[in-house]
Amino acid sequence: MTIRFSALSAVDLVAWSGLTNLLAQADETDEFYDAEDLAEELEEPGFDPGRDSIAVWDGEELVGFGQLRVADVLFEGQAKATIDGGVHPDHRGRGIGRRIMDGLEARARELAAQRHPGAPVSVGLATGAEGSSSGRMAVSRGYAPVRYFTDMMIELPRRRGDTVEAPPSTEGPLIEVYTAEMEEAVRRAHNDAFADHWGAVPKTRERWADQQSARSFRASLSPVVRTRDIGLDPVESVDGYALCGQWAEGEIHVSLLGTRSRARHQGLASALLDWIVTEAERDGYRMVDLAVDSASPTGAGRVYERAGFTAVRTWTVHRRQLD
Repeated sequence: MTIRFSALSAVDLVAWSGLTNLLAQADETDEFYDAEDLAEELEEPGFDPGRDSIAVWDGEELVGFGQLRVADVLFEGQAKATIDGGVHPDHRGRGIGRRIMDGLEARARELAAQRHPGAPVSVGLATGAEGSSSGRMAVSRGYAPVRYFTDMMIELPRRRGDTVEAPPSTEGPLIEVYTAEMEEAVRRAHNDAFADHWGAVPKTRERWADQQSARSFRASLSPVVRTRDIGLDPVESVDGYALCGQWAEGEIHVSLLGTRSRARHQGLASALLDWIVTEAERDGYRMVDLAVDSASPTGAGRVYERAGFTAVRTWTVHRRQLD
């Protein structure tokens, strides 16, 4: 069969979901997506599927895909681009991945020049653990490993004794369930909480609203802690938060968990985790999982371990500067 290239579109959703889920099993990434989830990706603000995606076909079979995103704001003076995608295991070694990367790197230069004229361009992609085929491909193209992340999970129901350590405060945090009215306050708390985290780019209102409108978002399992300082402006009132989503049956994923710098070392992260796990267990979920930066400045990995989460896999972020 002759290989042909196109862009991803709504008519490809079933084939795209099938390939994505096959790769999740073959490469043991646990990144499973329904067609409806992928449809939302095509509608993301700032993403043009016709120019920012590539689909590779062998006859009528989708055998590879790639997507590009360029951040709206500069990161450390650089235009930050991200590429993701994959190639069917039976079609690797045919140069498909190379051609996807060639096309998306060229597009990264073009799009970055439009959004951030004159700024240097940095491209990153997530790969498997060291020695994986995706990692070898990245290194062969001049990418270097710059960060390691660990996926962690806790099985439900918890065994007796698997509880989170109590927060130091005798009163304990006042935890509320996320509502749409909190959107701006939580966004500001997030930007503050992640200001010192590697690779974090401040979330604009448009990007933030798009994330919370996703079908995978579970507001009922997303707790928020407000400050006790009644003198603060309401939009600055959130001390900590955790936003959760569901992509696979019976599994809740903690997509974001943060504590404002002013509220760290008060046990808020532990309390938020305990609340999520307790509510997920009550709702009949069998697992809660999350990903943590191995070099997190807040020591998040230790917090998750004390909460009963165990490591299940490690993955790598590779990055390179485009000339």
